[in-house]
Amino acid sequence: MLAALLRACGDVDVVGEAGSGTEAVTLIRSVKPDLAFLDLVMPELDGVGVVLALERRLLPLVVFVTAYEEYAVRAFELNAVDYLLKPVSPERLEQTMARIRERLAEHDPDVAPAERVSAAAVQCENRGGSAYPERIPVRHGQGVLILPVREIVSAVAHGELVEIKTTRNARHTIDCGLKRLASRLDGNRFILLSRSALVNVDMITVVSPMPGGSYGVTLKNGERLRASRIQSRVLRERLLHF
Repeated sequence: MLAALLRACGDVDVVGEAGSGTEAVTLIRSVKPDLAFLDLVMPELDGVGVVLALERRLLPLVVFVTAYEEYAVRAFELNAVDYLLKPVSPERLEQTMARIRERLAEHDPDVAPAERVSAAAVQCENRGGSAYPERIPVRHGQGVLILPVREIVSAVAHGELVEIKTTRNARHTIDCGLKRLASRLDGNRFILLSRSALVNVDMITVVSPMPGGSYGVTLKNGERLRASRIQSRVLRERLLHF
């Protein structure tokens, strides 16, 4: 079904299909495609295993496809271009292909497809899969929205739930916990203000002294949050020393 949808895209050549993870590794090494759609649950070797088994120079762009929504975070830790839930609709696939076209357009057309590996994917391989994701999956109605990390303004915990606010003034709720979310994001780009608040450093516009030696921050979306005394020291070291 997915192969049929891809052929209907017009600018896609399906150059091979594999029935297992092991076959996928062999096929990718042989055909050297621009893009691989990998199921996260396959015989012999799963989709993540395929990515880790491939040599860096042979790694194509990757889209993970699965019926299991809980694998989404793992997929984006490996810098997948996108994550598709079964059954895949033509509309959702077209969104993915738009991302693929943009990604390929960023590269010199004379560069071999096997060399089109993003810096984040290289870091992922070198660091055992611990590269910071550029996108995270969040629930959106009956599906999963792929949220670019750069669009996150803040994340505020409400018990076990975390509310994420974006540059587009959208709000999304996830249930992974703030501490876990913070551990998955780049510490150079995000800073904890307290046990309940995480902000994108690039979204901070004003830092204001508060009573008790702490600081308050104003974000680009107008949101105001207060840092704890301990995290205020971190904030001062990061932003107020020139």
